[in-house]
Parts: sequence; structure tokens; C-alpha cells
Amino acid sequence: MGYVTSPQPFSCARFELDHHVGHGHLVEEPDLVKLPYLQCIINETLRLFLAAPLLVPHESSDYYTIGGYDVPPSTMLIVNAWSIHRDPKVWEDPESFIPERFEGLEGEVEAYKFIPFGQGRRSCPGAGLANRVMRLALATLILCFEWERISEKEVDLTEGTGLTMPKVKPLEAMCKARECMLNVLLEL
Repeated sequence: MGYVTSPQPFSCARFELDHHVGHGHLVEEPDLVKLPYLQCIINETLRLFLAAPLLVPHESSDYYTIGGYDVPPSTMLIVNAWSIHRDPKVWEDPESFIPERFEGLEGEVEAYKFIPFGQGRRSCPGAGLANRVMRLALATLILCFEWERISEKEVDLTEGTGLTMPKVKPLEAMCKARECMLNVLLEL
């Protein structure tokens, strides 16, 4: 697959964290509103690597026409979010990791284009909490640690089989505490 493996998104997120959060404390929830690029990285990750590629099945309640197909009542409908998120008619260069495509959208992406948690009144009720937890966790990992690949080989992002599409080969990385964050980490 043609995923971008440039360190640029990491560098941009690190700069954003250093500038808006600093090195005197861990990332806290009020800091998250000052980290829009971090949210772009999370959105792009969710676009390419959904937790569940097929959304929860629904049942039609009436006669509908969807994409030129007649759908009678009581038909089970399953949305393939993985396919929508990689559709070249919907996304420019859909196989590349480009967090900048979400810049300036302030959390609102065109309806039915970006649907990692479903859409509408039947979307995941935990989406807001999941998003905050992901931002806090990723921000803390980027702010507090230096990260390196184990080898010079490209990271294998091949998807395995299963409901949640795990990676065929688990990610392995080396980390060490950033010098500027040692005092904060030692207080934990």
C-alpha cells in the first residue's frame, strides 16, 4: 500500500504540543482545544484504519432507493465505511496518510464522507469520549517521549483479517523519555 511514512506529521504535532502545552505538565483536557493538528492526525488515522470497517447493521423501516437500488422494508443494511474512506471519488489520494486534509474543519467533516463512528442518531454514543481519550493518549506519547523505528525497514501496515482488521505484523518501536519532560515524568 502507498502510505506516506514521512516524519512530518509527527514533527508538526510535536511543535504544536511544545508551543501550546509546554514542558511543565502533562497534557490535560483543556489543552486539547489548542491542538487542532493532533486532531487532524487522529482523523486521518481513523479514516485509513477504522476500528471496525463495517458499521453496525441497521434495518430499513420503509421503502427506500439508495444509490439507484430499491430497498424494501426490513432489509438489513450494512455500511462499508472502509470502502467509503478509501474511495477516490470521495477523497483525493485516498491511500496516502495526509492529516492536512482535515485542517480547518474544526471537528465537522462533510456528512457521510468521514464516518468512523457511524452517522446520525444511531452513531456510536461513545465517540466523544473515545476521541478525547485518543487525543490525550497520543498527545502524552508525543510530548513525553522520543520515538524510533526498530529498523530502517518501512513499517508494515498490511491489514489482517477479523472484525477489527488487526495488523498482520504488530508495530514495534523504541522510545525514551524526552530530556525536557524528565521532571514531569519523575513526579508521576
